[in-house]
Amino acid sequence: MSGTMASFFNAVRPNTSNSRLTVPPKMNKQFSSSSTFLATTSLLGKVAVVTGSSRSIGASVAKCLGEHGANVVVNYVKDAISAEEVIQSIRSQGKGGAIAVKADTSTLEGAQFLLDEAVKTFGKIDILVLNAGVMGSKTLAEIDEAFFDSHFDINVKAPLFMAKAAAAILPAPGGRIIFFSSSLTAASTVTPNALCYLATKGAIEQISRVLAKDLGSRGITVNTISPGPVDTPMFREGKPQGVLDSIAKQNPSRRLGEPDDIAPIVGFLASSAAQWINGQNIRVNGGFVV
Repeated sequence: MSGTMASFFNAVRPNTSNSRLTVPPKMNKQFSSSSTFLATTSLLGKVAVVTGSSRSIGASVAKCLGEHGANVVVNYVKDAISAEEVIQSIRSQGKGGAIAVKADTSTLEGAQFLLDEAVKTFGKIDILVLNAGVMGSKTLAEIDEAFFDSHFDINVKAPLFMAKAAAAILPAPGGRIIFFSSSLTAASTVTPNALCYLATKGAIEQISRVLAKDLGSRGITVNTISPGPVDTPMFREGKPQGVLDSIAKQNPSRRLGEPDDIAPIVGFLASSAAQWINGQNIRVNGGFVV
């Protein structure tokens, strides 16, 4: 046992009179409200951009950030009605503001436009959540160059260059970049038709690791959220109910995840309470992959 650990266990030992642990005076610190151990999860005054946030996981993330007090830029491509519902939900909480911006973030021009609109409206960006993506389903024998290119353009190239553009304007220290991957990158039950999708998510995980070292030197944290199977229209597409039921049974809770299971972790990573979490891949899957 090291000297430090031995000193600790010698100091913290049962009090012979009441069998309770006795904490040495130097360790018996009373924390004040200003203590760094009570770092806040409030996002009041922060500005968050969430790609693909008019529905499903993105919408839950946007609402969660708004509930924590952030001003949220809700991004959509086609569904303006759903985007409007999300911003009205955020505004009704009376904490953070919200705007909806139509932008195709699968293109570099669309991504830059979204960032520009956020700065134009709120004056800055503190948090970038890269949620938008595609999840095609083809085996090796079925994929072609167009399918491959579309997945890597949308799931890898677009978020990487959007992160690059945002890095120039995020606060340093204090900026937050949050990527999305999938718990399936670590699952033994991976199926052959997930080839391109998981290849892109593996790339995102490595990009996140490297950027954490790069941007971390400026106090900007970069992390990845990897949900398990989540009950969204994109996940359900092309799957019979029997297949969905089988997937759900692989989780200890015997159900699919819900978007609201994912959002709170994003809210935490976006906050100052997570300032020492950098370069991590957090699998939010209820035990689907352990």
